[in-house]
Amino acid sequence: MTALPRGTAPGPSSDDQAPAAEPEPGAAVEAEAEAAAEDGTEPSTEDSAQGTEGAEGTEQTAEGLSEAAAELAAQRELRARIERRKAEQAGPIEAGTKLSGRAADLLAAVRAVESGEKPAASFLDSPAPAPRRPAPEPSAPERPRAVEAPRAPRTADADTVAAVRAVLAEGGAPEALAVRVATVLGESAAQVLREDPWQLLAVPGVRPEQADGFARALLGAECGPGDERRAAALIGWLLERAALQGHTALEATEVRAALAGHSVPEPDDAVRHAIAEGAVLVFHEEEEPQDDLEEGPEEEPAEASGEPAEPAPVLLGLDRYALAEESLADGLARLAKSGPDPRWEGAEPAELARAVAEHGLVAHTGGEAARAEPLALARAARGLGLRATVATYTENGRRRLDADGGGGAEGRADGAVDTVTVSGLLSGAVDTADLDLLVVLDAPQLDVETAAMLVESLPDGCRLVLSGDPGVLWSASAGRVFADVLAARVCPQIASRRPDPGPLGELVSGIGVGELNQVEAPDKEVVIVPVRDAGEAVHRTVQLVADSVPRAFGIPADQTQVITVGHGGSAGTRALNAALKQRLNPGPGRFGGFDPGDRVAYAPAPGRTVPGTVVSADAQGLHLDCAGERVVVARDRVESAVRHGWALTAHQAVGARWPAAVVVLPGDAAQGLNRAWVYTAFGRAERHLSVVHGVDQALPRAVAEILPAPRTTRLRGLLESLLAAPEE
Repeated sequence: MTALPRGTAPGPSSDDQAPAAEPEPGAAVEAEAEAAAEDGTEPSTEDSAQGTEGAEGTEQTAEGLSEAAAELAAQRELRARIERRKAEQAGPIEAGTKLSGRAADLLAAVRAVESGEKPAASFLDSPAPAPRRPAPEPSAPERPRAVEAPRAPRTADADTVAAVRAVLAEGGAPEALAVRVATVLGESAAQVLREDPWQLLAVPGVRPEQADGFARALLGAECGPGDERRAAALIGWLLERAALQGHTALEATEVRAALAGHSVPEPDDAVRHAIAEGAVLVFHEEEEPQDDLEEGPEEEPAEASGEPAEPAPVLLGLDRYALAEESLADGLARLAKSGPDPRWEGAEPAELARAVAEHGLVAHTGGEAARAEPLALARAARGLGLRATVATYTENGRRRLDADGGGGAEGRADGAVDTVTVSGLLSGAVDTADLDLLVVLDAPQLDVETAAMLVESLPDGCRLVLSGDPGVLWSASAGRVFADVLAARVCPQIASRRPDPGPLGELVSGIGVGELNQVEAPDKEVVIVPVRDAGEAVHRTVQLVADSVPRAFGIPADQTQVITVGHGGSAGTRALNAALKQRLNPGPGRFGGFDPGDRVAYAPAPGRTVPGTVVSADAQGLHLDCAGERVVVARDRVESAVRHGWALTAHQAVGARWPAAVVVLPGDAAQGLNRAWVYTAFGRAERHLSVVHGVDQALPRAVAEILPAPRTTRLRGLLESLLAAPEE
């Protein structure tokens, strides 16, 4: 059988003949925490499998500071600016000066509480939403400076680590946490922990019950579930974990319920105290209409039906994400207000070029084949004497783009355009100061902090085209930037009419509209391999990668990617990678579990996965070849930043494609499936797709009925406020 029949389980394949489902971003915070506790790993989005604890690591390339280190440094620079803004707020802030929009108003309100002008309860008791900020008068906004030159990654000094280790030992916590604690909490980490032991929750991987035990050991009788320090740390922990699930804020009701679940006796008081102390920001958001990107019946407005409107939800958020969303919204509004540019007259493709000529911000949607349209626009820009760059989310995507007419950032053939990865762009591989056009492909993968840095680096008058497939999984980190831009409808939206070709294109296009259609696949472009259990799924997957696909299609094993729902379980990435290593590159794993020739997935930063191959190891660390770039991962980073990569999750694979893909769906993977996951996983194959299928009716049901869990973000409302059409 060579097709996926709609609504029926597939029969046996004429060709050769699951994991514990990993929660998708947007799942409930507490449910995800419980699942992670069972698996014994730090909860995070599936693509940042290696965890966030290594974000401050020290990777190097043969040429000096690596792209990963530079990207992290750029991220730290954005956060440093945020910290400088906070430090300037010694007194009450006049709304609209230090910051703009709601963030300024809310920070001013927090200071009003601190000064005694307003009671803290006023934040939660008032049902009235904050009034929208009117769109500012068109003016020439201040030109932002480009992202500053990256600095070396931050590391904790030996004295700080030693002091932290002593405090950890006194509190009965693992001394192995010392480096991570010192890195997160800084030079005064030991003193911070003594004064507030629950600050240990700021370290990725630490759970509340562990922090409670540490606090009891240090504080003794002073320790209790109602301690204000405990409540404040728990709120921060909940919001950080929500960010790992894609949220930039949470409803206050959710936070209070979670606090009650952690035995905080007075959740309302705890939230008010955290607001009064400035530990979190509070937002009154107006109720947004149903997202046009999601299906659902239209409802009559409450005013029209005579029913009173429900009060706007109260959101809580960390200033890190609040300021990033404010900065991003302001930057997008600045670009969107750019006036017409006659230099684009006559450029091709005509529809996209006309939109860019009239507007500074344009959204472009479509599948894999549609990527040719913004690439053609960038090529036309070069022909007009304009400077254009096309950025992709992954190196795999950049190389595919170069094959279609790009030329890389370092040099290009006649008629080619500059291409670069988003991380490379942020690390300074391209000077953005005089760009006329930036096209960002794979735009759904942009998180709010990355997007804020990217937009801030663009000069006034630069045209920004955000292009991507709205059907794929959203970003690994906080935000859903592309979806919010589309939903806000504040810029032209060009929908490509160019379909993806062949049986694979037909199959994936159907999934995108909720239909798992039968497709004619005369050359076995799609093959179904039924399995009864996880053990058989692993066996058949190894057989497909090592034997069947190379023999039938001439695609070697290193060009076939296995994709599954999660990391844990009997057919997750760990189990599959162990079996594939044993077959394809057996060895003792003498370099921290790795051998030369092992295929790996390297996480240089949270939310990013870079495929690579192990070359060697020495005292410096593990040497990798990542798409031709030599990378050295420090020895203390290997365990957290590197995993075997024959099998990936769909979030790790998004933004890349391979000649062949084997998607593994054993029975216990059913709960992790939704339309976006299936669409993303099946869309990673260029020539051949094998589906190791054991979920029966759960697959067509997921495609037809289950949408990704929603994310709570503020970008859409901010954009609508800034770019609202003037009332007549």
